[in-house]
Amino acid sequence: MQDLTSLWQAVLEKLEITVSNVSFVMWFKPLKVIDFVDNKILYISTNSVSAKNQILRNYMDKLSEAVRDIFGDEVEINVLDQNEEIEYIEKNGEKTKNKEIELTKNPFNSKYTFDNFVVGKSNQFVYAASRAVAEHPGEKFNPLFIYGGVGLGKTHILHAIGNYLREYNPNLKVMYVTCEQFANAYIESLGSATKTKATLEFRAKYRNLDVLMVDDIQFISKKTSTQEEFFHTFNELFQNNKQIIITSDRPPKDIETLADRLRSRFTCGLIQDIQSPDFETKIAILRKKCQQEKYVIDDDVIEYVADKADTNIRELEGMLSKVYFLANLMGKRSASMEDAKAALDNEAELEKNEDVTPDDIIDAVCRYFDATKQDLIGKKKSKEIVEPRMIAIYLISEILEIPLVSIGKIFGGRDHTTIMHSRDKVSVQLKTSHKTQMIVGEIRRMLKGG
Repeated sequence: MQDLTSLWQAVLEKLEITVSNVSFVMWFKPLKVIDFVDNKILYISTNSVSAKNQILRNYMDKLSEAVRDIFGDEVEINVLDQNEEIEYIEKNGEKTKNKEIELTKNPFNSKYTFDNFVVGKSNQFVYAASRAVAEHPGEKFNPLFIYGGVGLGKTHILHAIGNYLREYNPNLKVMYVTCEQFANAYIESLGSATKTKATLEFRAKYRNLDVLMVDDIQFISKKTSTQEEFFHTFNELFQNNKQIIITSDRPPKDIETLADRLRSRFTCGLIQDIQSPDFETKIAILRKKCQQEKYVIDDDVIEYVADKADTNIRELEGMLSKVYFLANLMGKRSASMEDAKAALDNEAELEKNEDVTPDDIIDAVCRYFDATKQDLIGKKKSKEIVEPRMIAIYLISEILEIPLVSIGKIFGGRDHTTIMHSRDKVSVQLKTSHKTQMIVGEIRRMLKGG
């Protein structure tokens, strides 16, 4: 079973690699999934009548292809404008929340495969172990525990395993889930009106698998009852020779407040880390990205971008996208060194400014969003405060490079994992959201006195 929102996200991920960045940001990113009726009719909404017309006139073929890949060949697509969306919801209610769909299509991102995973000294052992697990699930390296910093390819390797299993072992029951999704599903089962039935259904869902992949297991830290449930799920699968694959941003010994018996289970198989890529691997990653996205970028620009990013592959690819996005907006067919410097040098200049403080960044964000510092560092969770808070966290992390724990203290004693989530979410948005790029760019200019 898959929830409707995550399935729609998979559609967007497919569209992102088949249309230009500008088209994706303008026409596809704002789309929302409204309902999926009888596994036959998919309702989606745009943010304006003109956007609806643009989709119907110019992009329906690409949208239909992406939807068929995820939802199936017989699905009918209904595109609504804002007013039609309101009318539909008033008549039928909002259906996306918690709606689960039974599908046989591939739930894994098709662009994450072993073939397009760039192998270098930093990740060759993880690649070899993952390939062995995909070819012989439950027989080698069980569990496989992969750890490494943000943006180094852990999620890519999980999807690569999933795609391989779907192609060569389609009868296996394979599930990919984030730790947060596992925890939320368990908590929902406990809070259900029919608690016993819901808990049994939850356990049947997670324990009757051939392969379970859990991303970002470090978020299980401090969740005592979830750890207990995951321990029993792990045991059930492990004792039946079912494959378990886990990723984390740190090794088991460094996950705080992790139960000793769960830590012991994590270490009974193979533990392997993904390290930061060297310069040659970064070059290969950027060239692969250009090939996938059909970017036309000069070789000296690729080397320039590779030299700019120290560790994070996600950041590396984000810089490349930013350079091409700027050149594309200016009507150029290829990105030159001039475009690269225009896109990236202002950031470097600001990051070298030792006079900038966390308070300076918070004040600039507050001025931009017309918010108060008390709201920004406080407990409010309204949308108009959450976005500025995440951007402030991102900028403090990127510009000042101070520890996540220290940033957490600045923002009212928040846990470092919360800070990491905010930073990474903005980092991802910067790749595709022109709005986020403009906001962050304007706040950087404010900090420079521009």
